Amino acid sequence: LLENCKVCPRNCEVNRLENEIALCKTGRHAIVSSAFPHFGDEDCLRGTDGSGTIFFSMCNLKCVFCQNYDISQEGEGVEVTPEQLSLMMIDLQKQGCHNINFVTPEHVVPQILEALPMAVQLGLRIPLVYNTGAYDSMDSMRLMDGVVDIYMPDFKYWDTSLSKKYLIAKNYPDAARQVGDLVFDETGLAKRGVLVRHLVMPDATEDARHIMRHLAREISPHTYVNVMPQYYPAGKVSPKKHPEINRKITHGEVETIISIAQEEGLYRFDTKESMFKIFRA
Repeated sequence: LLENCKVCPRNCEVNRLENEIALCKTGRHAIVSSAFPHFGDEDCLRGTDGSGTIFFSMCNLKCVFCQNYDISQEGEGVEVTPEQLSLMMIDLQKQGCHNINFVTPEHVVPQILEALPMAVQLGLRIPLVYNTGAYDSMDSMRLMDGVVDIYMPDFKYWDTSLSKKYLIAKNYPDAARQVGDLVFDETGLAKRGVLVRHLVMPDATEDARHIMRHLAREISPHTYVNVMPQYYPAGKVSPKKHPEINRKITHGEVETIISIAQEEGLYRFDTKESMFKIFRA
């Protein structure tokens, strides 16, 4: 897969086995920024002991507003071998984490699949979360089918012109459409399925309507959705180049998108009270 890389929709076709790099600037080995129990995710992922989060550096999206720009585009982190990556998973499990949460894994699917059998041999048993910006190839999704338990895409934009302008990926909406209802265990922790995140963007409520309609009608009305209100201008956002997104979102925009999601037939939402008291399903 790495020899003529088409791991993501960029289809760069470089030989990453020989450390040739292209847009994601990642060669033979994955680059990891950090690995630790994370308590900022959805309730059904973090539970009482945290989600075992492994942050991969670099990203195949180039969002101008990225809030983790130093990790996603400047590559802060260290290269890890498959053995090292497998030991990270085991260490997080030993710390009591409820799952292994791969963040920004789109461009390192082969490296993850190389490390997982080693981790399983060492005793890895907890669910795997694929925490993606939703710019994945269908080949990668097929490879992860039956391996990853919880698919968690952040569906940002429906409109191709907005995707091209802010994500530098015109075909992003086509790549972002995936399937599967979220299933919970008796304690309320997610076991398998899809949890869709939607980052509320300034002046994009009608774009969000297309996303919610697609989720409800083309995927499933049971789709579990987290409407995220934490956008603020970051990364490369410029008052001159991006005046329309050079502001924080409003409470009203968040409430409007939640109402839109309801109107389109969705009813399962993240239950964090801190997020503008989003109503409980």
